[in-house]
Amino acid sequence: MTDRHDPANTRPEASGATHDGPDPALAGIGQAMTRMRLLIGRRFVGRMALKRIGTGLELSDIDAIGVIKRVAPHQEVTVGAIAEQMRIDPSRGSRIVADLVKQGLLERAASQEDGRRSIVRMTASGKQVLEQIEEIKRELIVEATAGWPQEDIVKFAALYDRFTVGLETQLDQFEQGE
Repeated sequence: MTDRHDPANTRPEASGATHDGPDPALAGIGQAMTRMRLLIGRRFVGRMALKRIGTGLELSDIDAIGVIKRVAPHQEVTVGAIAEQMRIDPSRGSRIVADLVKQGLLERAASQEDGRRSIVRMTASGKQVLEQIEEIKRELIVEATAGWPQEDIVKFAALYDRFTVGLETQLDQFEQGE
């Protein structure tokens, strides 16, 4: 593994050292976050998935399918929930869902909680496309971590999840304060 810096024990409170400047490990995390944001902004994983699976899908379609995957285990998924999660206008969310229904990847059904409401769920074909996308994501992660010792991969997975949970907590606090 070729790190540009060793974050271990570089925080003053962890190492007992003190210095006047910014913590180099934290600065390194910030720089890595910027690079990751740029990769995410360029939609690298989604574009790679679309290229490899060769369907007529668009990036917004993948996003909608991803929302359903994340939300469905916790609550019924409506077009409004999809639009909210994607941070798009409900009419745009409705058009995306209609297109995915037309392609046979999603289906509409009556809500079990409120029969007047329509919910959206993945069809078997939609689940198959989702699995293909997730497999491509796994392949990209395997390629990105090629040559890493298994111990580093396990440690990174735990730390990356912990870091993300910390950011999600801060987002929740920020949004509650708005």
